[in-house]
Amino acid sequence: MLLRRTAVVFVVSGLTLGAARAQIGGQRAFSFLNLPTSAKLAGLGGVNTSSRDADGTMLYANPALLNADMDGRLALGFVDYLADIKQSTAVYVFNTAKAGRIGVGLTYLNYGDFEQFDPAGNSLGRFSVNEYALSLSDSYTSGVFTLGGTLKLAGSGIAGNHSYAALADVGGLFKHPTQDFTVGLVVRNAGVQLKAYDGSDREPMPFDVELGASIKPEHLPLRFSLAAHHLQQLDIVYLDPNQRGQLDENGAEVKPKKSLGDKLARHFVVGGELLLSKNLNVRVGYNHLQRRELRLDNTAGGAGFSFGFMLRISQFQLDYTHAGLHASGGANYFTVARNLSSLFRKQP
Repeated sequence: MLLRRTAVVFVVSGLTLGAARAQIGGQRAFSFLNLPTSAKLAGLGGVNTSSRDADGTMLYANPALLNADMDGRLALGFVDYLADIKQSTAVYVFNTAKAGRIGVGLTYLNYGDFEQFDPAGNSLGRFSVNEYALSLSDSYTSGVFTLGGTLKLAGSGIAGNHSYAALADVGGLFKHPTQDFTVGLVVRNAGVQLKAYDGSDREPMPFDVELGASIKPEHLPLRFSLAAHHLQQLDIVYLDPNQRGQLDENGAEVKPKKSLGDKLARHFVVGGELLLSKNLNVRVGYNHLQRRELRLDNTAGGAGFSFGFMLRISQFQLDYTHAGLHASGGANYFTVARNLSSLFRKQP
């Protein structure tokens, strides 16, 4: 109960702060909290509020996705980004009689080691850069509705200079009683920076409001998902002021402009799952915002597209996704999960 009340306070605070902000890129601290932490979420385009199954890592997408199929399951995730950037995640879900269904998570992002120099070019040794977040989620189901909340304590460190923040997610999920149809709404990363970096002012958090739906037609082995993000802000288009436009017939430069269609399209993420069997499925996703912002002038490569699969072998569930981030490459996501309940059951 305390978790739910505290989460509501965070959301109200976050809505107040988020309404005054105009841009989403480069003006938020702890932006790593919006990165997908699991292979499934990345495989569906990186944003999804409604795909409900036994994957406990989906609590990072929407705490209302916590459900009975996750009970007793431990999920471990690893992401291999470009260069030496790595991310590790662990999630465990269990049910309680009074406190509801609980999910505990820890994610850690390491940017690698860097060499430090003084103004004269002399080496001062090496330093590391990392970010992490510890989360506690709780959910409650009544009929076709599930409400969930997550409290997060996040930290960031650069060469011994540290910053900390407290944040919360609050989400809801509607599950149709007879059909495979779900609708999810989540308010993510509402909170405040508790301690700024030395010499810096406090910065806003990566606040986001997301809405999505998933549906599986009755006689098709396909599940479709559509999600919209940054609903609190219509214009999330960034135009590089240094980018040169094309020339018109008079030789004058034509600066790129924002269109309403592009503004709307950048909010949407599409995902699909081909359910070949209960032990194997294939996923694809498309994120239009990533496609537009990570493309080069002459090519976009695989930016914005993702594909992966889920495979169950014995007691283990393995998930893999490759997500295109740039024309030169992308990121590889791995998740392995197992139900630990059977390990602790007493043998007759």
